[in-house]
Amino acid sequence: QVQLVESGGGSVQAGGSLRLSCAASAYTYSSLCLGWFRQAPGKEREEVASIYTSGGTTYYADSVKGRFTISQDVAKSTVYLQMNSLNAEDTALYYCAAERFRICGVRRPATDFRYWGQGTQVTVSS
Repeated sequence: QVQLVESGGGSVQAGGSLRLSCAASAYTYSSLCLGWFRQAPGKEREEVASIYTSGGTTYYADSVKGRFTISQDVAKSTVYLQMNSLNAEDTALYYCAAERFRICGVRRPATDFRYWGQGTQVTVSS
């Protein structure tokens, strides 16, 4: 069982930045694939980034490459999503998800992940 708690969402103007945090239960943190997903109203949940906690391998969706950065603090069992140059299309409910895959750092559908946080809202106004 992996417990995840997100924080850091909020409202920002276009061009601004936000940093999301996902705190995972410490005793299960190693060898996890931790992904950030987002879901806008009327749209499917999409993966925006992921990181392998025991190697640092990362994945980014094309729509966020160069603007978002995923990172981790192993000592805190926490993964971060730094979001820069935000635009209105980034408005969504953002979720942290976790699973134990042999291969992380590739695009995966939401259905591949068993463990989810409660979500945190990001709203970008133009």
